[in-house]
Amino acid sequence: MFDHIIARYGEIGLKGHNRSEFEKILAANMCRCLAPWPGVKVSRIEGRMLVHLNGTPVEPVRDALERVFGIVSLSPVERVPADLEAIGQAAVRVVNGAELAPGSGHTFKVEAKRADKRFPFPSPDIARRVGAYVLRRLKDWSVDVHQPAVTVFVEVREDGAFVYGTRWPGAGGLPVGSSGRVGLLLSGGIDSPVAGWLAMKRGAEVEAIHFHSYPFTSERALQKVQVLAQILADWGGRVHLHVVHFTDVQTAIRKHCPEALGITVMRRMMFRIAAVIAERRGLLALVTGESLGQVASQTLESLRVINDVIRLPVLRPLIAEDKVDIMRRAREIGTYETSILPYEDCCTLFVPKNPRTRPSLAEAEKAERDLAVEDLVRQAADRTEMQTFHARRGVDAGLNGVS
Repeated sequence: MFDHIIARYGEIGLKGHNRSEFEKILAANMCRCLAPWPGVKVSRIEGRMLVHLNGTPVEPVRDALERVFGIVSLSPVERVPADLEAIGQAAVRVVNGAELAPGSGHTFKVEAKRADKRFPFPSPDIARRVGAYVLRRLKDWSVDVHQPAVTVFVEVREDGAFVYGTRWPGAGGLPVGSSGRVGLLLSGGIDSPVAGWLAMKRGAEVEAIHFHSYPFTSERALQKVQVLAQILADWGGRVHLHVVHFTDVQTAIRKHCPEALGITVMRRMMFRIAAVIAERRGLLALVTGESLGQVASQTLESLRVINDVIRLPVLRPLIAEDKVDIMRRAREIGTYETSILPYEDCCTLFVPKNPRTRPSLAEAEKAERDLAVEDLVRQAADRTEMQTFHARRGVDAGLNGVS
């Protein structure tokens, strides 16, 4: 019955003269995610995108499009001639095929929109006439304009009419790639993948940066991060993962720096290395999973001292979020079950018993006095290895790769 899917966007419609550029990026992202179905095509119509199924089943296409940032809702539609008889027949099919909630009753209403002003009937008249058509053919149904069990939507356009009765929620946000490229400090924990997902939702293309301290951290810990990068790629289309060999840096910190300031110095070194990678890759900002006050390195004093080593903007999407809210979001996007696997990253291995929660800049600089900072940063950046993850379709990435 359904031969098209309408994809609606939200914020893009407010972009004024730049709207066309956002639409082009969204269309390209949709085409990329629909590549497994060569017959499916995407075109732009007024205020939305139209997906031409060309015989492809609705369900797999819907599942793929629900992960495309920039789309706020989706509807499977039947396109018919702009004729009241054809529209009425399609409306009957929508009502007959609707899945009713328990106890909702057999009630419906029709909402019509006449985009083509040449059509002889105005929108309210279309709704009344189509509603009457349905009532004449479905005797067990009645009209309820306030709380109907089914709403039939009719859009009359120049090239025909769209008739549908379902709206599925989309991922929302802005199309990935419309806000530039950023570097995500990706650990194996709960927070940083969620931060990366939120950055992608705001249109940023994410390149993940992971600090791996083998043999202090195991290969299983790295595999866990690779799975997280794959899950993000399943949302964003592609994620480059930069694996930084951090063992020498961490060993030097343990040898030369006061234990209480070890985490502060470690984070400063991570930022320095990430900034070098960002410069080489043309990344415009760093993204972290830090939440204010959650751990010793995330107090305002610590954040200020850590930020001091770079000039690059640092985006912290979770800065005001509670842990419970972050965990809920992680479950929703599919990263939680992987994040809680018991493989530690370098941020959790050498946590001191009494870390400095409010370090000063002078203390941090003094703690680094015996570190060969520039050599360590350069060597770590030069030894960084890059892997690339592409989106998969029909796969729950959160249940694959690490067990």
